[in-house]
Amino acid sequence: MNRIKRSYMFLVSFLLPLSLFAVNVSGTVSDAATGNALAGANVVVEGTDLGAAAGGDGSYSIANVPAGATITASMIGYTSSSATAAATVNFSLEASAIQLSALEVLASRADEKTPVAYTNVTKADMEFRLGSQDIPMSLNTTPSVYATQQGGGAGDARINVRGFNQRNVAVMINGVPQNDMENGWVYWSNWDGVGDATSSIQMQRGLSAATLATPSIGGTMNILTDPTAHSRGGKFKQEIGDGGFLKSTLNYNTGLIGEKMAFSTTIVRKTGDGIIDKTWTDAWAYYFGASYQMNETNRFELYAVGAPQRHGQNLYKQNAGVYDADFAKGMEGYDETAIWNGLSYPDSDGEFTSPYDGGDPRLFNQNWAPIDPSYSGKQYWYMYGAREVERHDPNFLNERENYFHKPLVNLNHFLTLSDNMRLSSVLYWSGGSGGGTGTYGKIPTVDAAGNLGDDDHKFYYGPSPWTRDWNTLVSYNSGSEDTVYVDKSALVRTHGEGENQSVGILRNSINRQSTIGAISNLTFDMSDALTLKVGLDWRTAGIEHAREVRDLMGGDYYVDYADDNEPGGKRVELGDIIAYHNETTVDWLGFFGQ
Repeated sequence: MNRIKRSYMFLVSFLLPLSLFAVNVSGTVSDAATGNALAGANVVVEGTDLGAAAGGDGSYSIANVPAGATITASMIGYTSSSATAAATVNFSLEASAIQLSALEVLASRADEKTPVAYTNVTKADMEFRLGSQDIPMSLNTTPSVYATQQGGGAGDARINVRGFNQRNVAVMINGVPQNDMENGWVYWSNWDGVGDATSSIQMQRGLSAATLATPSIGGTMNILTDPTAHSRGGKFKQEIGDGGFLKSTLNYNTGLIGEKMAFSTTIVRKTGDGIIDKTWTDAWAYYFGASYQMNETNRFELYAVGAPQRHGQNLYKQNAGVYDADFAKGMEGYDETAIWNGLSYPDSDGEFTSPYDGGDPRLFNQNWAPIDPSYSGKQYWYMYGAREVERHDPNFLNERENYFHKPLVNLNHFLTLSDNMRLSSVLYWSGGSGGGTGTYGKIPTVDAAGNLGDDDHKFYYGPSPWTRDWNTLVSYNSGSEDTVYVDKSALVRTHGEGENQSVGILRNSINRQSTIGAISNLTFDMSDALTLKVGLDWRTAGIEHAREVRDLMGGDYYVDYADDNEPGGKRVELGDIIAYHNETTVDWLGFFGQ
């Protein structure tokens, strides 16, 4: 009998820890703001394999949880919450302020642990500093950085870092390099309006932490667009300013869909006459972002961004006397014959009028001149849509105009291989179609005194500034004279049956391109103090450069003598290729380790 009692006592003592140190836990998981059930939320017991998913009503239940254990509830888009195990544990999760993006991994951003001088510009900073200027202008208060709008045309800005120009500054958007693959330059007009979809910029000065095979001795600029937001909502913003400026921005976020996916989109429309004379702008910008959390270890993000635009330019530097005659006269050795007291353009009647009507001479732009609206010749250029179109304004014509559309699409993948190993990759495509305009052939030009470069005068012998005389050019090209004079040069014209040869035209210098590439980074945390990062940067691009006939300026054809295979000259018409036509393939492969 004693042995039986002792056995029962031993069995009770063995079972006692289970009753004292295990508990069945149940409860609910809800949204702290709305009280709605969070179906599918994960509830786990830290340090064990125990866990459950919340049901449709937000309830969960976990059996045999060790007493005193920590239970954590989590869900994508919400901040995790932890509590000590008890019979009933209810969780109210706060919406997370962290958005669905891991772009900073691809953008090679520096932090406090990185021995790199850098400056971060947040979205709030950009809205305060940038307004509707070009993106580089938001960095003008950054040490060792100089940004300028140059002539004032939309998108014509440039930036210098530590004295180096843009060819030596690596520029990335969402981890994708944007420097020209041939000459390293960056054309900010390609991204006119994208500032509205930018979430932050980091400017790394000097040799940086960027893991790209891109020249960056000056520095590295990392631009991140807005990630997909958790909460649903939208925003409409409209801006107005001097020079007829009007900009409208529309943004919408879907918020989380099915707790795994989110979308965000922005569209921008910008128009204006320009503060600098005739630096008008006609631009769109668009942005689309999508994020998909497939599971705990795989995330995909898709981004598309672009900014089709046209704008008038102001590219010609002027004699000091154009802006301030008194200042110029005070300069030692200055030739005062360069000064003309009445800056003037010929109007459609041949009369000369002030280009700024007594206004600020700093707003003077030499890159345009009036033209009689009766001239209705078509212009040829292509970015998207129709190729033969009307000119921007019937009353004036820009000698220098820029137009371009460079869409960028990238698919990002973030994979967690283990607790200390991560792989981030981006596959991207970037197109491009557009160019800039200028003159080709002989163009009648007048000096500031109104004297035309004709049979007895050369315009550049007169005072500054000179301007194009489009009406005389149209008259020459559409007339029947066999010989016309431009700057004391006799130009003998040929005539087809019922046709007239142009002596001077407007041309396009075009750039069309298509680039595909891939960047992949493998990060391995070897210890708490040592992290290894390796990867590759691969790109290939097909690029076309050529010149085209943009506007025959009243004539029916032009004879181009640039082709050595056509010693007698080649007849060309609207849209035909002239001067040169080069096609290039650029293959690029880089490896890096850090």
